[in-house]
Amino acid sequence: MNFRSDSRVLLQGIAEPLGAIYAPLMKAYGTNLVAGVSPGHGGQTLHRIPIFDLVETAVATVGAIDTSVIFVPPYAVLDAALEAIAAGIHQIVLITDGMPPLDMVTLLRKAEATETLIVGPNSPGIIVPGQMLLGIHPVEFYTPGSVGLISRSGTLTYEIALELTQAGLGQSIGVSIGGDAIVGSSFPQWLQILDEDDNTEVIVLVGEIGGDSEEAAAHYIAEAIDKPVIAYIAGQTAPKGRRMGHAGAIIDSQIAELGTEIGTADSKINAFERAKIPVARRPSQIPDLVKKALKLPMKR
Repeated sequence: MNFRSDSRVLLQGIAEPLGAIYAPLMKAYGTNLVAGVSPGHGGQTLHRIPIFDLVETAVATVGAIDTSVIFVPPYAVLDAALEAIAAGIHQIVLITDGMPPLDMVTLLRKAEATETLIVGPNSPGIIVPGQMLLGIHPVEFYTPGSVGLISRSGTLTYEIALELTQAGLGQSIGVSIGGDAIVGSSFPQWLQILDEDDNTEVIVLVGEIGGDSEEAAAHYIAEAIDKPVIAYIAGQTAPKGRRMGHAGAIIDSQIAELGTEIGTADSKINAFERAKIPVARRPSQIPDLVKKALKLPMKR
C-alpha cells in the first residue's frame, strides 16, 4: 500500500463534471495531484493541474504515478483502467458507479495478472485524514488518528467517521470498497493491509445486507487478524425475503460453511459474534466499542 502525502496521483476524467469539481478539492486537501487525463483536452490546465490526452503522455511528461482516480462514464472505465495499468500504475480507484459487470470481470483478470489494487467501482474512494484524498469523501468529517475504517457503503462511511471524530477518535484511513455487484479489492485484502499498517491500532468494518463478504471477513479475522476489529451491519431492519437495491445486493445463496441465510443481517451479525468480534447495533455505539478495544476511558 502506497497511500502517503507524497504519493503521486493522476485523475482520469478530469474534464468530466465530477472530475472538474473534485480535482481542486483533492489538491486543496494536500493530495499530490500531478496530472489529469481527458481525451480532447490535452494542453489545457485546471487549477494549475496539467491535462493530457493519454495516460502514457502524462507519465512521460510528469514522471511515474502511484495512483489513478477514475471519474469517467461507466462504459469508458475499463479502457481508462487498462490504459493506467499499461502505463505502470498499480493502484486504481474507481469512483464511477454502474460499470458493466463483464467489463469489471475483464479488469479484475488484468489486475490479478499485474498485481494491481482496484478500489471500487461505485466507491467514494480513499481518504488518509490530514494527508490525501483519493475521491469524494467529505474531508470535514475526518481527523487524523489510529482507527482504520473500511466499508461497503458510501455515505454511511462518512457518518461513522463523523461519529468517531466527535468522540475524539481520529482515523488512519477511510476506504469504501464499493457498492456495485462486482468490486475489486475485498474486506480480507484491506483487513490484511490495515493489520500490517503501523498507523492503525483498531479496525472498524462497516458491512451491509446482501452477499457473503461480511461472513467471509469474519472468518478471515478469526484466522488471520491480530488487531482488534469492531463491526457494524447496515440494513438490520430491512424486511426479510425482499430484494433491496444497491446493485442487487441480496442474493439467494446456499453456502454450507456460512449458513443457509447468507445475505441477511442476522447471518452477518452471527458470523462476527461467532468470531468474537464486537458488533455495534447502531453507528452511535461504535466509538464506545473502539474505546473499549483500545482500553481508553469511557464517556460517563
